[in-house]
Amino acid sequence: MNLFVQLLLIILFDSYSVIFIVPSILYIVGTAFIFKKSGIKWYFALIPCVREYQLARCAYREPEGRVYSILSFLYIVAASLAAIFDLIDNYIESYSVFTYLYVIVLIALLLAIFIFNIRVYNGLIEVYGLSKWWLLLCFSREISFIPLLIWGLSKRFQPKWKVEDIKIEMSNIVKRGSSGDINEGLSVSIASRSVLDFFKKKYLLKDINMNIPTGHMVLLLGGSGAGKTTFINAVNGFEKADAEIILDGKNMYKDYNKMKHNVGFVPQPQMMRDKDTVKKTLYDAAEIRLAVDISRSDKIARVNEVMDIFGLLPIQDSLVEKLSGGQKKRLSICMELLSNPALFILDEPDSGLDGVMARELFARLRTIADDNKIVIVITHSPDRVVDFFDDVVVLAKDSNRTGRLAFFGTIDEARGFFERDSMEEIVKSVNQVEEGGDGKADDYIEKYARMVQNG
Repeated sequence: MNLFVQLLLIILFDSYSVIFIVPSILYIVGTAFIFKKSGIKWYFALIPCVREYQLARCAYREPEGRVYSILSFLYIVAASLAAIFDLIDNYIESYSVFTYLYVIVLIALLLAIFIFNIRVYNGLIEVYGLSKWWLLLCFSREISFIPLLIWGLSKRFQPKWKVEDIKIEMSNIVKRGSSGDINEGLSVSIASRSVLDFFKKKYLLKDINMNIPTGHMVLLLGGSGAGKTTFINAVNGFEKADAEIILDGKNMYKDYNKMKHNVGFVPQPQMMRDKDTVKKTLYDAAEIRLAVDISRSDKIARVNEVMDIFGLLPIQDSLVEKLSGGQKKRLSICMELLSNPALFILDEPDSGLDGVMARELFARLRTIADDNKIVIVITHSPDRVVDFFDDVVVLAKDSNRTGRLAFFGTIDEARGFFERDSMEEIVKSVNQVEEGGDGKADDYIEKYARMVQNG
């Protein structure tokens, strides 16, 4: 067979031979109808590799789909090389070691594709609510088009959900608190935060609205992947979203260069030079964070003030490398506090601290909030310090793996809403089952949406 024709068959139909064109075409047709039922554009079925990824999405097996599509691409490359080897076979007197290795790799690749193919079909069977015996028709590409055609063409078979289904649309839900922007405090209205991820737009956050008054200390809860870091990055303007963030009546995104100095953000990593003293570390930070027209004496006074707030005056001449973990945490917070920001965001400030040190740290954060500021904190040990907080934000992944607002309110309201006594139990309730949670994220997201709508 002409090499060009053979390569075309491989690329379009994953087949070496004209004999298998008909099954391959029927496979593509069946896949196109499955896509249509699942809310995916039918023409993706015509594109090799993309076809396998989108089919995995229909089966609610997106992570497997990524690998499945890459394996399909590698198979096309490997099969194309095989076709070229067949052409030059007449000129090769004996097989080389490379040829034998190639055959081994090709066999391993086909085995991996077979495994992922079964996983995807098993997912489709679950989505369509069918018996496992359908898997008997899925072990070979030459007959696997049969179930796809039947499921795709028959009105009797319908998926339990579409790929692009969003169970809860909250874009029209009013904010908790006042309905408009606030002149004091923080108003958050995030329509969405998305990225382009593997052939499609992936939503990291969607429809998150709240008003946080000044003087409030807010606990930010959520399981892994719920969007906590994405949320704080959107709020502080580090990663802009399709959102409106209003701090004390000013738009964070429209006037970011000025507003960024009004937000203090303390990440987990501690960015300090070990050989500097506490006082020098803070003075160097003051040189960067404070306005250039502020005198040296005023800067020193501000440094002394924040050291006093966090109990660092007695160790101001100590080297950073000699400090304990708790002292380093306090120093990193002081660096952000120098500019006297209206909004303070901290990502796990108590990481690595024991209970006593953690409570001491949070008591000082409470002092900052009481100074007419807003403090938002992520912590993985919330129950030991929960009494310091006014409000709690609970983010959760919905069935489409998008971070959404499952609750915003006081600590006591949260306990009643989730019917849980502890914050850790609340996180467990919204975590996915495979993450050791109760898998009730969608239920609570919908419950909160109804509660807000009803006032």
